[in-house]
Amino acid sequence: MKIAIGTKNQAKNKAVQSICLQLLKDPVFISLDVQSNVSEQPFGDEETLQGALNRAKQACKEEQVHMAFGLEGGVKELNGQLFICNWGVLQTEAGEQYLAGGAQLPLPREVALAVRSGEELGPVMERYTNQTGIRHNEGAVGVFTSNIVKRADMFEHIVKLLLGQYFKDHPNC
Repeated sequence: MKIAIGTKNQAKNKAVQSICLQLLKDPVFISLDVQSNVSEQPFGDEETLQGALNRAKQACKEEQVHMAFGLEGGVKELNGQLFICNWGVLQTEAGEQYLAGGAQLPLPREVALAVRSGEELGPVMERYTNQTGIRHNEGAVGVFTSNIVKRADMFEHIVKLLLGQYFKDHPNC
């Protein structure tokens, strides 16, 4: 089964590959650098989901695949506090779409202020931690959960939700 992943982000690729290797027979992966066509820092569930949809659709168009995954991380406002949010979409070659959202976690005030002022979370987190490559590794969720939940883990949960819906409709896979 040929599977496209609509990003080159290491954490997102690791999530899709890890779960698909457990649940699908002989998957072959193609990582594609496709655009989300939303803000660099998606704000709100709607924009973050739209980014995931755009990535899945574009990845499915660019390659002849059985399915494509689009995963997108963003932030959202809830009760005056800024939270991380994340969404995923599984798009099949037949045009079916499966959607799932994942974990949400509040951001500390100083991080939230920088993001609200227009900065992207990734660079803010690099400055906050004095590390590079946060978005490809533990992500903000890893930093704020003492690495108990890393970014790939968070997206693995979404991939499981997506494949679970797919298997419900396609029990013989």
